[in-house]
Amino acid sequence: MGNNSDFDKFKGSADYVSDEALRNAVNVAIALKKPLLVRGEPGTGKTMLAHSIAKGLRKRLIVWNIKSTTKAQEGLYVYDTVQRLNDSRFGDKDVSDIKQYIKLGKLGQAFISPEQVVLLIDEVDKADLEFPNDLLNELDEMSFYIPETNETIKAVHRPVVVITSNAEKELPDAFLRRCVFHYIEFPDPPLMEQIVRVHYPNIQDNLLREAMKTFYLMRNIDDLRKKPSTSELIDWLHCLMVGGVPVDRITKEVPFVGTLLKKEVDYDYFMTRHLQRQPAGRKVDVYRMLH
Repeated sequence: MGNNSDFDKFKGSADYVSDEALRNAVNVAIALKKPLLVRGEPGTGKTMLAHSIAKGLRKRLIVWNIKSTTKAQEGLYVYDTVQRLNDSRFGDKDVSDIKQYIKLGKLGQAFISPEQVVLLIDEVDKADLEFPNDLLNELDEMSFYIPETNETIKAVHRPVVVITSNAEKELPDAFLRRCVFHYIEFPDPPLMEQIVRVHYPNIQDNLLREAMKTFYLMRNIDDLRKKPSTSELIDWLHCLMVGGVPVDRITKEVPFVGTLLKKEVDYDYFMTRHLQRQPAGRKVDVYRMLH
């Protein structure tokens, strides 16, 4: 990657709208050769940021999706003892060559890549509390040891590491100290309009205006358990356009509200509150349409 003065600089990509603060965070992480830890509510584009960085820097993207059962070891390598046992009993392979049973994980693949890659460790907070700590040395030293083959895997090029978190649980302080942190704020209306127009460049101005008005009013309802996110707005606009919904019905009736609200309690709360504001003659029609 070279010295800090000539590192690859992220300027954004055509299909992802990022503000200056986010671009600066990406470039600081690259310059300092540290992982970029990105937090923000679901649907704010944390995962897509890594895709944008890969496109913007013209690098391959490797994605490591974290689950509740994921162990740090899986990202390094896995020793397939079951396959070796089967080969020793039923196959004609030379099972003394243990290397053929070593399968590198996503981190290992990023290390041995002949070219620098972008590595996305997605939703790190889904794993147990020890998961981030178990990766500290590997992310610091960019290497790990495989005792089965007495081999050390070292990074040919330090990958650009992006780690996302939904803040479902607190991450260890030792892990946080090793990262550049950025919180993606929820987009304000002007930025949101830019995001929408990336997806729907030909959207009608009045449709977008009325939909955005309804969307942000809905997000301002404090009692919602899960407020609609950017990705849900994108889906809702698609429904409105495909469904040919007249603009004057968007604010009054909120068609396809189930695209925006994903929890039953929120749906019921909004339906009750919204229907109570409608003239008596409209209540049945709205209820039938939203179901």
